[in-house]
Amino acid sequence: MKYKRKKDKSFWIMARLYLHDYMPVIRNLSDKSVEAYKQSLKSYLSFLEKEKLLKDDNVTFEAFSRENIKEFVEWMKSSGYSPKSINLKLTAIRSFLKYCGEEDFELKALYTEACLIKKLKEEKHPIQYLQPKATAAILAASDTKTSKHRRNRMMLILLYDTGARVQELAELDISSLHLDASNPFITLVGKGQKSRNVPLMNKTVTHLQNYLKEFHPKNKECPLFYSLLDGKTHRLSTDSISLVLKTAADTARETCSEVPDNVHCHLIRKTKAMDLYRNGVPLPFIMQFLGHESMSTTSGFYAFATLEMMGDAMKKASPDSTVAEKLWKKSDVHHALYTLD
Repeated sequence: MKYKRKKDKSFWIMARLYLHDYMPVIRNLSDKSVEAYKQSLKSYLSFLEKEKLLKDDNVTFEAFSRENIKEFVEWMKSSGYSPKSINLKLTAIRSFLKYCGEEDFELKALYTEACLIKKLKEEKHPIQYLQPKATAAILAASDTKTSKHRRNRMMLILLYDTGARVQELAELDISSLHLDASNPFITLVGKGQKSRNVPLMNKTVTHLQNYLKEFHPKNKECPLFYSLLDGKTHRLSTDSISLVLKTAADTARETCSEVPDNVHCHLIRKTKAMDLYRNGVPLPFIMQFLGHESMSTTSGFYAFATLEMMGDAMKKASPDSTVAEKLWKKSDVHHALYTLD
């Protein structure tokens, strides 16, 4: 689909071009991301209809005044929206108005005015990731007695080793693997269909070679992880992969108390990134590894010293190690380490 630049002050025309041409074609965003922006704009339209009695052809760019958007923020607060949801919707409105200003200079002032509206302060939560014992227990939870269990174990090992998003793992094909390269790697296709190459550990390569011999003996192009139905291969869904992980976590929790109650695929991804960070891998490399477009996305999650790293450093620097140990008991220090304030 070729992107169509069209200067038109009609809100509805600009909005459709933004959602159906600009976002998926120029920005190369996924359908899921575009849908999130669409829902945010729909929320604003709902506000205009209920509070300003504006709908259909009565909705013009005049409705996107700074005053109206500020009222929209207050309306969402009174309706019970969380600060995070409100900020996401405000971001979507700004993004739309920025696009409009680039298409028509006379609309640029709307974007400038919208940017003056401050976002709400969001409550900061501790960064969640697994400890090494918990990770090892989950990856070893699936036994090797059946082919299904061997597939599941390989799937979880690859999920951790690559730090892949669950959708990226589900979409892997045999051709995604490059095990014969001098430095073996795997190609992941992430958000916006952007691909990246991720190196593989030697142990993982060995696991994959054994897996291919059992599950892909003919080496024909097909989904890397699949189930058989009526003798045909069917790509595993993200829900199926999530269920495999949940089952493994439940099993691991029986022997390892460090496995938390809610283990999900994104937690494995964050755990891999934190493990890399704790082992001294620079943030720019972690950024590439995770497929983040912006360094701020990576640093926002991982650019802080973990409790273990800080504790070890202070114990080495302090003649009396008990001083460092007592320091971590202070609530303000604990808060500083486990939030992004």
